[in-house]
Amino acid sequence: MADVAARAGVSRALVSIVFRNQPGASEETRERVLKVADEIGYRPDSAARLLARGRSRTLGVMFTVQQPFHTNLIEGIYPEAERLGYEVLLSGSTRSRSEEKAVEALLSHRCEALILLGSFAEPAFLQELGRRTVAVSVSRRVPHAHVDFVHSAEGKGVRQAMDHLVELGHRRIVHIDGGHGPGSAERRRAYRAAMRRHGLESGARVLPGDHTEVSGIEAGRTFLAEREQGRPLPTAVLAGNDRCAMGLLMSLTRAGVEVPRDLSVVGYDDSHLSHLMPIGLTTVRQDAVLMAEHAVRYAVERLENPELQPREAVLEPKLVVRGSSGPVPQGAA
Repeated sequence: MADVAARAGVSRALVSIVFRNQPGASEETRERVLKVADEIGYRPDSAARLLARGRSRTLGVMFTVQQPFHTNLIEGIYPEAERLGYEVLLSGSTRSRSEEKAVEALLSHRCEALILLGSFAEPAFLQELGRRTVAVSVSRRVPHAHVDFVHSAEGKGVRQAMDHLVELGHRRIVHIDGGHGPGSAERRRAYRAAMRRHGLESGARVLPGDHTEVSGIEAGRTFLAEREQGRPLPTAVLAGNDRCAMGLLMSLTRAGVEVPRDLSVVGYDDSHLSHLMPIGLTTVRQDAVLMAEHAVRYAVERLENPELQPREAVLEPKLVVRGSSGPVPQGAA
């Protein structure tokens, strides 16, 4: 600012008035100051200005780098945060960088509130985090933690997928579990409940897995090995998420199994992966934009009104039918 003032022939206080867009400078002076600032490449440091007022107006977002659905959520977070006058700072967790490190990095950059996407952290960590700052957990619910929760009704989504497969004539339906992934326990319970409701409980089968392509690939290898031993393939598979479904499709198609002619596959999330596969993936859509908007609003509202208690938003999922699900193979019903 001192450099701009010297070049423009005005006081530093007048430069400050111009950049804060306050009255006190003539239009001619204002234009001269802005022109000089542009010439020397000066930009006001909005972060420093906010910190001087005791606010950063920044929301920290912790996400998992390998999860495509998290990028969908981030796309929804940015516009809503901007609309409410907040900046967004991202910090990713990876196989070599824990969620705890990602979160501490956000706090060290003075983020006022945190939004955690699909956290795997221990409940005790979330409980402690909720005591330290305003936090919102997306896709992961931890009872009694002092944080807001935003997630879809996992049970309803699985019921829609299972009803769809049963209506197509499928009876040998296998579920690839999501392990400790967000929402996995609810999806697993809903699968078993749906099998009981349709009178298929004796044939219920849950394969261990997680929310990665490797999980789907391993499941495919298991099915193919069993076929070599004379055991028929399942007629349909409900994968833990879209990444798992993608791995399964890769494994099966390489072995000559045609989807959905020989076996139907259903995913969960409706991430952008579901549109990139050679066969459009039938999947349960979680409304990423709506989830993101709720998360940002919950965080901002508690920042603006510290008396507010954490809340929970449970959003409706929707089955999206594409090319990876079809009628049960002839003779397999």
